[in-house]
Amino acid sequence: MRSSTTTQPPVAATNAVCLLNHPPPPTQDSIIDSLIAAESRHFPLPDYLLSVHVTRRQDSINWILNAHAHYQFHPITAVLSVNYFDRFLSAAAAAEWNNGWKFQLLSVACFSLAAKLEEPEVPLLLDLQVSEPRFVFEPKSIQRMELWVMEKLNWRLRSVTPFDFLGYFIFMLPQSSSADERHFHCKCSDLIVKTIRVIDFLRFRPSVIAAAVVICAAGESVEVPESYYEKVNKEMVRSCHQLMEEYVVDTCPSADHKVKKQWSPDEPPPSPDGVLDAATCVSCDTRSDDWFPATKIEKPSE
Repeated sequence: MRSSTTTQPPVAATNAVCLLNHPPPPTQDSIIDSLIAAESRHFPLPDYLLSVHVTRRQDSINWILNAHAHYQFHPITAVLSVNYFDRFLSAAAAAEWNNGWKFQLLSVACFSLAAKLEEPEVPLLLDLQVSEPRFVFEPKSIQRMELWVMEKLNWRLRSVTPFDFLGYFIFMLPQSSSADERHFHCKCSDLIVKTIRVIDFLRFRPSVIAAAVVICAAGESVEVPESYYEKVNKEMVRSCHQLMEEYVVDTCPSADHKVKKQWSPDEPPPSPDGVLDAATCVSCDTRSDDWFPATKIEKPSE
């Protein structure tokens, strides 16, 4: 197990580990078609963008990326964490989630699940809560949250992500555009991770994001053949690419992975005890007082 006391200092999340921990990407049309057909099953509901608390979501993603950078996990781990986060809130009525501690607990649970799926070594649940969180949750609380997340996701943790399509779209470009394959994959991975910060990218399916990422990484000098858009909508790819140029490519590198303060509502949230009991919808009388014991960490006054 890794320990937060022995881990190397954090680095930028998108520079953590560029080597993708997936098997060689498929190039057969039938496999790509099956992945595209499965995309909708690993995506938030259409009305999610209208109901989610955007600021809370941003704070949650900031924490996930800081923890991801701290442990230098694979890029896919960050993307899966946010995928679980969005899909859970979409299925669990995001509008009802308005307290900072709830989002923090959900962030830890989603990050833990993604790490367990993708990383060869995963820290203990207490060690996983890095980056000075306002609340530190006991392992049993996080484990209960993990079970709730998996239930809401219908146990579909192997989500379809843009990484599943990278090899296909890189193959569809002229070979000269990605002469240094490892560096090009790293560049694409960086862009994919950066997209999870911007909620507008939820309008695009993973295949479209992957197609736009490869074009973006290749640069304006690369001529994209029409066959490149055989599996995706050309206009959607162009719209996604334009959004990347506006919010991802031109982002100040020094500000990409800095988080001023995590979980910063002015008023302290209500006690986190019992949120999972309420989710089971059994009875208000079945609420347990020890579902979510959490320790509030107060910063010393200056």
